[in-house]
Amino acid sequence: MTAPTAVAPATGPSPAPAGQTGGEAAQVVVIGHRGAAGYRPEHTLASYELAARMGADFMEPDLVSTADGVLVARHESQIGTTTDVAAHPEFADRRTTKTIDGYVHTGWFTEDFTLAELRTLRATERIPEIRQENTIYDRRFEIPTFDEILELRARLSSELGREIGVYPETKHPTYFAGLGLALEAPLVAALEGAGLNRADAPVFVQSFETANLRALDRVLAVPLIALIDDEGAPADLAAAGDTRTYLDLLTPEALADIATFADGIGPYKDLVIARNADGTLGSTTSLVADAHAAGLLVHPYTFRNENQFLPVGLRTAGGPTDYGDAFAEYAAFYATGIDGVFADNPDTAVAARALHRAA
Repeated sequence: MTAPTAVAPATGPSPAPAGQTGGEAAQVVVIGHRGAAGYRPEHTLASYELAARMGADFMEPDLVSTADGVLVARHESQIGTTTDVAAHPEFADRRTTKTIDGYVHTGWFTEDFTLAELRTLRATERIPEIRQENTIYDRRFEIPTFDEILELRARLSSELGREIGVYPETKHPTYFAGLGLALEAPLVAALEGAGLNRADAPVFVQSFETANLRALDRVLAVPLIALIDDEGAPADLAAAGDTRTYLDLLTPEALADIATFADGIGPYKDLVIARNADGTLGSTTSLVADAHAAGLLVHPYTFRNENQFLPVGLRTAGGPTDYGDAFAEYAAFYATGIDGVFADNPDTAVAARALHRAA
């Protein structure tokens, strides 16, 4: 695989205000999913920086807590598959099994480490069997704090001459609150400390849960995004005995309720364009139109270039880790009027967006 080409537009978008929806009315934003996860180990400063240099409008860190209450970027608090912790005999006794949001996980967890202890670890590629080329960067980067990501955002915005946004996700907020390590207060403090708690800041805050978004809506001026999976239910609703699933949150009535505390939704992309039984790309659903009618932005996830993540029919000859026709998938989704995309390969998303505008 040849090295990716960096693309840095002269200007970048700010978040559209609530009610300004539709991919044609406002620039579709490209969100560097966990940075440029297709090219570097995810949730590292190197991954975020590469995403920005490739033209991504936002860097997307998933935030979890350390034992001493510091927000750090990891996809999950279980770090056995994203760091070299297993190679550290001094932490062998930290390996344990926990149930988080109804799922059993075995490994090492950020909430059992202080920041100083995490600093002795190094990041590794999460899916080496798919992204073998990324493994040459294993153990080269530290686990970054949210404050460091905000500092990187400011530096790159100045260097590139355009505002680079940040799009943090609070991971498992109900779980962390139960440990006495609630994510919301340090998140708000970090944004305020960086001068980013304002309506026009290049920031979105996202969550798969609803209760913490309702709470954040009272203290944050930035847009909030309710993430919607295609299965299961928000952990906060389940913990409260509420039987609603994610799919129950997609009715026009439920979307109108989401609009009372959030500015958009981040749905699993098959909820925007369904896949047929044979795995091919199917019909566009009413979700984008319904969400826009409620005044909500729509930022589907996750777009990836490898064959195994693409619809049948857009896969090229070769193996599952070879690149398929990602441009065709982007073209279909941009045509639905979405407002943004979460992309592991932000350079491809940016190039596809340029083609969509030119069409």
